[in-house]
Amino acid sequence: MPSLKDVELKIKGVKKTKQITKAMNMVASAKMRSAQDRIERFRPYADKFYEMLGDLASGADGSDHPLLEVREEIKTSAIVLITSDRGLCGSFNSHMIRMGLKLAAQKTAEGKTVKFYCVGKKGCEAVRKSEYEAVMSLPDAMSHYDFGLANNVGMDVIKAYLAGELDEVTVVYGKFINMARQDPIALEVLPIAPEEKSEEAEPAQSNAEYIYEPEVGGLLAELLPRFIKVQLYRGMLDTSASEHAARMAAMDNATKACDDLVENLTLVYNKTRQASITSDLMDIVSGAEALNG
Repeated sequence: MPSLKDVELKIKGVKKTKQITKAMNMVASAKMRSAQDRIERFRPYADKFYEMLGDLASGADGSDHPLLEVREEIKTSAIVLITSDRGLCGSFNSHMIRMGLKLAAQKTAEGKTVKFYCVGKKGCEAVRKSEYEAVMSLPDAMSHYDFGLANNVGMDVIKAYLAGELDEVTVVYGKFINMARQDPIALEVLPIAPEEKSEEAEPAQSNAEYIYEPEVGGLLAELLPRFIKVQLYRGMLDTSASEHAARMAAMDNATKACDDLVENLTLVYNKTRQASITSDLMDIVSGAEALNG
């Protein structure tokens, strides 16, 4: 049985750990509200951008812009893996890393060469330990990021695609659904192909018609690169909000675990103290009996 001093030290240590986890929960809560506000304000723009570009691309073909060209043979595939820089957020990063590596294994099995573009420290470390090539590694990018980061990554990806170094590009990120749910998503962004409209779809769903100026070719040259950057920035915003939500949940669970541990250690302390008192009483009684005898 441990001594009273050992149990007291353990209780003090757990209480200090509880203070840390509670403080981290509060910090994550403040950051999460800011990140959630950013992604909720950006999503309508991204959704409308996707809808408008899909309509624009449906009337074009691969000859109008190289980013619309679907190549007959896919030799090289790129995966843009967006993770957080910091840990202590449960299994959030491991889910995205697992999805990215699983996707890479599938494409490798199809005979494709896989290259990674890593944004975030956790993803960079995981890819470095794997068998795949990391063309870009930005380990401390998610702590302070803006649209400029998405622009730089997007430009590198687009240049490699236009140069023929890449044949397809997929973005893996954590989509923020709500406080309790953050799903890993794999979104293919290159080549940009319009969604096929189902013949069974109701006519009322496609009544909207758009008139574009200038011509489609000029608009595509301007909007297609921006579309890639918008999707990358959306992935970063979603990942940031998901990271803070996952950290809030993890720190809340850690705080509750500390409470349970303190309760158990207090019980052990009381039992140890009771055993010590009983032992002292036995010594006193035994000494008194010896004196009387």
